[in-house]
Amino acid sequence: MNRELDAAGITEPALRASYTRCRDLNAAHGRTYFLATRLLTPAQRPAIHALYGLARYADEIVDDLSDTRPWARRIAALDALDQQLRNGLAQGHSDHPVLAAPVHTAVRYQIDPQHFADFMVSMRMDRPAEQGGVAGYRTFDDLAHYVHGSAAVIGLQVLPVLGTVVPRQHAEPHAAALGIAFQITNFLRDVGEDLDRGRVYLPSDELASFGVHRELLDWCRSTGRPDRRVRHALAYLVARTRAIYRKAAPGIPMLAPVSQACVTTAFRLYGGILDEIEAADYHILARRVAVPYHRRLAVAVPGLSRALLARTLLSGVSRQPKALVGDKQPSGAAGRPRARENPD
Repeated sequence: MNRELDAAGITEPALRASYTRCRDLNAAHGRTYFLATRLLTPAQRPAIHALYGLARYADEIVDDLSDTRPWARRIAALDALDQQLRNGLAQGHSDHPVLAAPVHTAVRYQIDPQHFADFMVSMRMDRPAEQGGVAGYRTFDDLAHYVHGSAAVIGLQVLPVLGTVVPRQHAEPHAAALGIAFQITNFLRDVGEDLDRGRVYLPSDELASFGVHRELLDWCRSTGRPDRRVRHALAYLVARTRAIYRKAAPGIPMLAPVSQACVTTAFRLYGGILDEIEAADYHILARRVAVPYHRRLAVAVPGLSRALLARTLLSGVSRQPKALVGDKQPSGAAGRPRARENPD
């Protein structure tokens, strides 16, 4: 991690500690995504870890099944985090042990603060229904509001770090779509665990069209037995998720060459989760499927070769590459954030 922080020009001890903590959150909670980030340049990785670390830190407040605090305390913690994040983005820095890194990243790469505000809105939606949250979604349109803040904005946050070879706004719809594809893949993989949290993210109208209702999902979860209606519904939702991946795919060639291997690897590994769901014949409510280690390695190793080639080519062009088309150059070697632009 020290090599990455040095490459990114991050020297202040407390800030380095925050970036390190975010990296640890990424490594602990996002094995697939963390593996993909290893294909980025060392200078890029801390910013990606910071953004993902923030997402995981907030998500655990509302999702951690081992958290025994009363919900009033957990909601108070989420409210405090939201306010501290807003303050940090407004002031251009934060002393919070986790927020310091994502705030520094947001300022450095001039990430729209609205993306963070939208993210926190979705985190609030994950509260229990009796606490003002949402326990389920009737249609994909209803779900769209949630996944915009929980997933699409993550794609939009990381895009300035990844860089583009086209005007950034051309790549943004694809980046948002990829975030949504990853999120719905997680919904499908984690449907059983989400039931334990009192939530169903899969739209109830879509499930009902196959004769699936909440009680049937609970029965499959508790008994470990499959049901053909659930199988047919999940098969349909997997196919629909693959269509979102296809919408996202054209955005990968729009990224900076040094970032394409990382995103391609994440694209394939998350798509591999859908493959594993199909291989399990959609019997996933009683167990959590995962892409086997050997398959993750088979995807990552070619990605590493492509990443090294892209870095070599870039290094051969210039030791100090110019800003990519449509992108803004991050701050210099000292790693100090530049003055923040006004929010849109």
